Amino acid sequence: MSSPRRAPSLIDSFNYAFEGIIHVLRTQRNLRIHFLVAAVVIVVAVLVNVTKLELIVLLLSIAFVLIAEMINTAVEAAIDIATTSFDPMAKLAKDIAAGAVLIASVNAVAVGYLVFSNKVANRSADLLDRLRQEPAELTLAALLITLIVVLAVKAYTGRGTPLRGGLPSGHAALAFAGWVAATYAAGDTHRFLVSTIALIMAFLVAQTRVESGIHSALEVTFGALIGALATLVVFQVFA
Repeated sequence: MSSPRRAPSLIDSFNYAFEGIIHVLRTQRNLRIHFLVAAVVIVVAVLVNVTKLELIVLLLSIAFVLIAEMINTAVEAAIDIATTSFDPMAKLAKDIAAGAVLIASVNAVAVGYLVFSNKVANRSADLLDRLRQEPAELTLAALLITLIVVLAVKAYTGRGTPLRGGLPSGHAALAFAGWVAATYAAGDTHRFLVSTIALIMAFLVAQTRVESGIHSALEVTFGALIGALATLVVFQVFA
């Protein structure tokens, strides 16, 4: 006769919980991204001296996203175990769980914008206001210089083709060059909003290059740095 199973102790319960967190961090790329973004947001919050209430709201939004992502992972795992064939209801359950993550993420972005918009805009205004509005010719020059640098590096490394693959990613370079140019060109009133939207679009371009398997994360990161730095130098020197 088997002995009854011992109830887990408090320490065991904590161990199981941490094992679950570690497992999803090891296996779920999206959760690793969420954790990285959360760490960056907390550091920025400290640097810009958010109020206690603002910090509480940020922490709640971060926790909401992380919890939703972990529940989504648990739902997907449970469904995969329960069924081995396509089931419309199983797909619907996964879609609903993913939708919960999306709602949490959109809410977190909105909260972050409301908390940081004025603070970051005020801190960056002193630097950006030193530069006058530059004509479209300067933006075009920055993009052309970025393209030349990308082609030169590709020729030097001998990896990929001028328009596809290799080090660095030309699409990422141009996308992040556009982000910096848009930041400089935007008016004072909407500068932070325009810069934020342009940055999100640049990240989406970079992500599609990685997701499609055309570039590695390193190639995309290198391209983004080239585009952003080259455009920044052009505006600093010729402004």
